[in-house]
Amino acid sequence: MTPTRTDIRIAIPSKGRMQGPTLEFLSHCGFDIKQSVTRSYVGSVSALPGVTVLFQRPRDIAVSVANGGVDFGITGYDVIADTDTGAQTHVLHDALGFGRCKVVVAVPERWADVQSMADLAARTRQLPAPLRVVTKYHKLTADFLCRHAVTPFVLIDAEGSLEVVPEIGYADIIVDITETGSTLQQNRLRALSDGVMLHTEASLVANRQSLKRPEVMQIAVTLLEYFEAHLRAQGYVMVFANMRGDSAEAVAHAMRTQTTLGGLQGPTLSPVYVSHGQLPWFAVNLIVRRSELTDAIQQLRGIGGSGVVVTPVTYIFEEQPDRVRALKELVSQ
Repeated sequence: MTPTRTDIRIAIPSKGRMQGPTLEFLSHCGFDIKQSVTRSYVGSVSALPGVTVLFQRPRDIAVSVANGGVDFGITGYDVIADTDTGAQTHVLHDALGFGRCKVVVAVPERWADVQSMADLAARTRQLPAPLRVVTKYHKLTADFLCRHAVTPFVLIDAEGSLEVVPEIGYADIIVDITETGSTLQQNRLRALSDGVMLHTEASLVANRQSLKRPEVMQIAVTLLEYFEAHLRAQGYVMVFANMRGDSAEAVAHAMRTQTTLGGLQGPTLSPVYVSHGQLPWFAVNLIVRRSELTDAIQQLRGIGGSGVVVTPVTYIFEEQPDRVRALKELVSQ
């Protein structure tokens, strides 16, 4: 049994495709990680005093969170699902916006008669021995194959790239992650049409018992608030423009009747102080979708806007996020 701890720990990937994007994402959310000089697997976050960062392999993170060795972890949803630790863990956020890929069943291209899971089941019944499947996802694979009546089969472990294993000859097919499918093609493999087992991306997971500690719960809320605010802001930019008008009401009327600009909650207007005798100017401030920026600039110009400045938005904090509300309900049960 894990001894009772008083510190707070969060584990992040120490290697692989998730390490760099995780550090970058945390930094953009305001949580820069400072790695220890003497212990490379330990770090700290100045914005979260008292929180220790541990660098672990992605699959080990899910296990550490489940057994209480760490309180939080950021890793792929695929490894969280495959460790089957739902009773001990709670996924706080399953869509952090990076590390997107899918877990697929892939067969050799020479198996021209196998295009679907039903085809694979039929071929498996004709094999002289159980279907040999190389994968790192034992639980997900076993459940998926059984659900599609692909039996009998044996699961084989392998280190490194799995794509080469069928070519070498000690497995028939693979179950692995893929982003574009190009690596599969390079190794003469093909994902089955209905062989997608799971869509996955970076996720934040917590130990259920740890969440009962008020200080851990507070960190969970803080992480979710900033993660959600940053993810929401990624689709928007802030636009400033100077607008000449007789009054703020006149500028507001022009924007309301001659444009479709509204921003998140309508534009903000404020006076620009000018020399005595000059016509009044007003500063217009609004937040628009990044995809609508060009149209917004043209509309502002159309009603006399000038000096348009565009800046990125780091956070958009609105009402309490649904994930925070759900977390509080979970802990209160």
